[in-house]
Amino acid sequence: MVLPARYRGEVVSDCEGHMILTRDTDRTCLLLYKLPDWEKIEQALIELPSTNPAVQEMQMILQGHATDVDMDGSGRILIHPSLRPIANLDKQIMLVGLGRRFEVWDLNTWEAVRDGILDKGVRKREDLPEAAQNVPL
Repeated sequence: MVLPARYRGEVVSDCEGHMILTRDTDRTCLLLYKLPDWEKIEQALIELPSTNPAVQEMQMILQGHATDVDMDGSGRILIHPSLRPIANLDKQIMLVGLGRRFEVWDLNTWEAVRDGILDKGVRKREDLPEAAQNVPL
């Protein structure tokens, strides 16, 4: 997979191209993090009470599937064959930038999910948490 040129410089400067790819806990996509961002998430996961079954499951999915990936000089990363079926990755991939992470989707799955959200209507601001209601759009 090729990382878009607009993100490559930041990935190189922030982490020398070292990234972590793992699976999403709820959806059929993969999550891609720059290494420093992943390390914060991993530390937060470690500090959670591991006696809680829901926490154990979240740790198992996120940490258990975490795979080191390195961006090469052409901006490419290799998605390990064991992760590809999780997101049904075959030929066409959609990379969605969401703040400190990227989501890696099969293009057809992404379009179906996106269209489903748009068809039902993006939630009204009053349905969002208070902090999200103040986001200038």
